[in-house]
Amino acid sequence: MKKKRAIRNFIFIGIVALLGLVLTIFSFDIPFTTYTFKGFANGIQLGLDLKGGVMAVYDCEKSSESEGSFDDQIEATITRLTNLITEDYPEATIIKQGDSQIRIEVPDVDDPDKVLSLIGEPAELEFKKEQSETADAVLTGKDVKAAEYQYNSETGEHGVSITFTTAGATKFHSLTSELAGSQSPLYIYLGGTLISSPTVKEVIAGGQTFISGSFTQATAEAFATKILSGTYSVNLSLSEKNVITATLGENALLYSVIAGVIGLALIFVFMFVIYKNLGLIANLSLIFYTIISMFLLAVLPFIQLTLPGVAGIILGLGMAVDGNIVIFERIKDETKAGKKIPAAVKSGFKRASIAVLDSNITTIIAALVLAWLGTGAIRGFAYTLLVSIVVSMFTTLVVSRGLINMALNINSTNYKGYGLVKGTPLNKTDEEQPEQKQLENTEVKKEVQNG
Repeated sequence: MKKKRAIRNFIFIGIVALLGLVLTIFSFDIPFTTYTFKGFANGIQLGLDLKGGVMAVYDCEKSSESEGSFDDQIEATITRLTNLITEDYPEATIIKQGDSQIRIEVPDVDDPDKVLSLIGEPAELEFKKEQSETADAVLTGKDVKAAEYQYNSETGEHGVSITFTTAGATKFHSLTSELAGSQSPLYIYLGGTLISSPTVKEVIAGGQTFISGSFTQATAEAFATKILSGTYSVNLSLSEKNVITATLGENALLYSVIAGVIGLALIFVFMFVIYKNLGLIANLSLIFYTIISMFLLAVLPFIQLTLPGVAGIILGLGMAVDGNIVIFERIKDETKAGKKIPAAVKSGFKRASIAVLDSNITTIIAALVLAWLGTGAIRGFAYTLLVSIVVSMFTTLVVSRGLINMALNINSTNYKGYGLVKGTPLNKTDEEQPEQKQLENTEVKKEVQNG
């Protein structure tokens, strides 16, 4: 009965593994819908080095006009840059690098010059009372807290809502008080270029205003983006920029995938040759490792796969193989010592699991430190390594063990089939007569006491 159930279970697990591989590798249209399933592997967000794009690093200089500490100013600038860039490039990443730099990566860009023009030379935003490039600015971008598209449902107008900082609200109130009486325009300059001249019709208090006019939704959104691009809390100067071609990224990814497939195939062959049926079980476990890893990399939002990240996946695969080998070698030692296969498997997992956990946990700690302190590609490596190690522990200690126990229900005496060597017990009663051994030990204790 157990044998038949185990065979059915293996057939079911094989079907699940095959289905998992299909969902991981292939893309296909869902019948009777317009949805196309891309496959887990194809759904992973690719980093700059794999997908191509633009990378820029800015040096930050503290601004005396902005509120808060230097760190707060940098964080505020990162927030505004994020709002500015991710509007058109949702996969872009903007992070702090070191103590005084901001790193911007925008993958999969069709027009790199467009991105560089947007983030390459940040322009100063100025609000003036006079239409002159040399006139003094009453407010600057440092006084603006937020700028976003807004639709006025009462008037049916598209426009831009601007929110000022505390200091900016006071300045803007004074400015509108002066201009409202004469219905004079307010001149808004960005990088020395006049971008708008709305007429001030009333005094505006509260630190928020709505600029309307002959806007469409698209032009209002573009105007909000221009306003936002001049509101950085720190002074930025471009330190480094680089355009990575998509061809380079595609080739790097292709070669990485080919290397991974070849390496996995060689591992499968090695495990079968050395460990026979145990190796086949380990290979099935590695297939589940691949499926689960690809699924998690596709669904976890904070993961963006880079070339170092691919190395993290391969390293995790190596850890998974290493864990299986440690356990199998321990099982070999147990059978050489004379234990039967079921007892050797139980003892092998029990004794080897500590070593497997120890090596994996230390690697997890290292990955967490890299994720915490690293930036860019280093952090990408840390994230993928962390996912890979956790999955490898699960597949080694849970999946492999469950599969081996199922296999033992089919055949638990075929030493050669499992790549094991049958040994002679040092003490036959240790393996075959535990009750008799306990009785003899009790008699020995009685003799010692009588003595």
